Amino acid sequence: MKLLLDTHTLLWWLVDDPRLGPKARGLMADPGNDVIVSTVSLWEIVLKARIGKLNADFDEIIREVEREGFSRLGIHDRHLQILQNLPMHHRDPLDHLLIAQAIAEAAVFLSADRDVKQYQVQSLGCAE
Repeated sequence: MKLLLDTHTLLWWLVDDPRLGPKARGLMADPGNDVIVSTVSLWEIVLKARIGKLNADFDEIIREVEREGFSRLGIHDRHLQILQNLPMHHRDPLDHLLIAQAIAEAAVFLSADRDVKQYQVQSLGCAE
């Protein structure tokens, strides 16, 4: 199974946050699953750290993503093609791009964001 992580899902995994539920943990730990971290999430981490909304060591996060063996996903034309037609059910542009990526990559979007259910994307609540 392909799992695309929402930004908070990645951060919760890296700090072993109890908000990440046992089902999500099991799926992420399963070596048979492809766990994907998008450049969009890494960009969001940098943005939030720069404005003081997140205390994060970006270099350490990159090392941990590599150590965990998570796949990396850049931003591609097909993601943007889906994004341009994605409904605006909520106003977070980074979430919109992550959702478009999940659709394009046929990945399950692992997120605690309730707004995700409004989109036609395979998703799973990461608190489960």
